[in-house]
This record gives sequence, structure tokens and C-alpha cells, in this order.
Amino acid sequence: MSALESLVGDYLRLRRGLGFKLATHERYLTEYLRYLERSGQETVTTENILGWARTPGGAASYHGARLSVARSFARWAHAFDSSIEVPPRQLLPARSPRAVPFIYSDEQVLALLEQARLLRSPMVAATYRTLIGLLACTGMRVSEAINANRSDLDAGVLSVADTKFGKSRLVPLHSSVLEVLADYALTRHRLLGPVSTEALLVSSAGTRLIYKNVHRVFHRLVARAGITPKSQQCRPRIHDLRHSFAVTTMIGAYRDGAVPAEVLPVLSTYLGHASPGSTYWYLEAVPELLAEAGRRLGPLQAEEQS
Repeated sequence: MSALESLVGDYLRLRRGLGFKLATHERYLTEYLRYLERSGQETVTTENILGWARTPGGAASYHGARLSVARSFARWAHAFDSSIEVPPRQLLPARSPRAVPFIYSDEQVLALLEQARLLRSPMVAATYRTLIGLLACTGMRVSEAINANRSDLDAGVLSVADTKFGKSRLVPLHSSVLEVLADYALTRHRLLGPVSTEALLVSSAGTRLIYKNVHRVFHRLVARAGITPKSQQCRPRIHDLRHSFAVTTMIGAYRDGAVPAEVLPVLSTYLGHASPGSTYWYLEAVPELLAEAGRRLGPLQAEEQS
């Protein structure tokens, strides 16, 4: 193992110890090391980082993301090897615009569930109906639902381990959700018999779901349900079920007369966010939410003017 490979390993271990998963970082840095090996270079320079970042095809934002990962490593590694160069900031500043959350209506969620029911394989149909319903009713991340085990569900509470920041949390489930999960377990046993995996949700082969396959099937369901993008930046994604859950929760809080400032920290904890500030991004300014906020503010403004 070269000294540079050792530094990359130390860098990834250190940051993972702080809670970062860094799957993409590891892949990019491995590719960068291979690039240096092929070109006969033994240290990090601004020139070879830039050359590597621009090597593959793709959008400028992709090149910028690659350079950002290599720069982050170089900045850390320079403390241990002063010959390592740290590229200037904004050398490849292009970034893709952040996607605008697609907020699903109740009718669209029901349409997705219906299209999932029509999938050819009975097991796949049951799994995707359950998965979509679980995401819509809990706001869980897709990876959390895929990684959930049957043993994680106890007394109506789902234990979610190893989340985005390496933390764990408890997700209380509504009785209606528990009934659906119980029915799904019966269907799974009837169609597959005993399965070796501990996964809560399984494929037609009785194995844990694969992330990229889930996205592929979901896009097919979206098309069949007739759900179309609202704009170039606002396209229906499976992750947007999480955004929709957050918006629906806050709309319910307004309509029930609750104090939004008190509900938001609870919602943030339920979603597994590090702080309420992270939840604000999920509260896309949909007309219904703005209308409820306006109704709440209306009497206050009238009182101030009187």
C-alpha cells in the first residue's frame, strides 16, 4: 500500500467515525488513486486533480463534485504531507440546481398505490404497495425502509438504525400502518413461505430490496399513474414522499389549531433531522400550506391594525 493510499484510508475512517457514510467519496478517491497510478504520478497536485475531475464525460456539475471530493481530501492530507497541493476554491464551481420537492396530493399517492397493486408479480405488488404506503405515512428515507428488519418492529414502534448521519431513532407507527404491515407479513409467508432474510420488505425472490431497482420500479409506477413533472426542476421522485409527509403534517397542525413552532421540532425529530433548520427545506411553499399560514396570520394582522 502506498503512502497516498494509506492517507485515503485514514481520511475515510476518520470522517466515518464522525458519522459520515462517504460511499461516493470512497468511489471517487479510489478512481483518483487509479488515475494517478496510470499516469505515473505519486502525489496530489492541483493539475492532476483538475485533470482527473474533467476526465469523464458528463455535466460540469459532475466534474465540480469530483473536484470537491478530492479537494476535501487534499486539504486534510496536506497537514501530514506538505507536498500535497490543495486546489483553490471554486476552481470548478458549477453545481446542478437543487431539485424542487414534488409534493404529492392524496389522489396521486392513491394512484401510485393502485398502479403498484397492478404489478404482474403478486409479491412485488404487495411489497411496493407497502413500501409506498410506509414512506407516505412516516416520511422515512427510502434507504431506511429498505434496511428495516422484521425484528426492528416492536410494540408499534419501528427502530431505525444507522441513518443518514449514523444515528438511530424510534418511529412510532399508526395502528392503520401496523395493520398493513401485518397483512403484508401474511402475504409474504403465503407466497414465499419462510424467508432467510431479516428484511421487513422483500423482493419476489425473498431477498432484501435493491436501492436502484426500487427507483426504477417507482419511475414506472409514476408514469403509469399519469403523474407528470411540474417543471424541469420539480420532477416526481420517490424521496418526495418524505417532503410530502412533512408538508402534510404542518398543514394538519395549522388546521388543528396547534402551534407550528411547537410541532416543527417534533416533526424534525420524527424525520431524523439533526435540527429543525434541516426540516425547513422540506416545507416547500405549496399553496395549501401558505393558505393555512395566511389564515393564522389574518386575525393577528387585523388585531395589530385595530
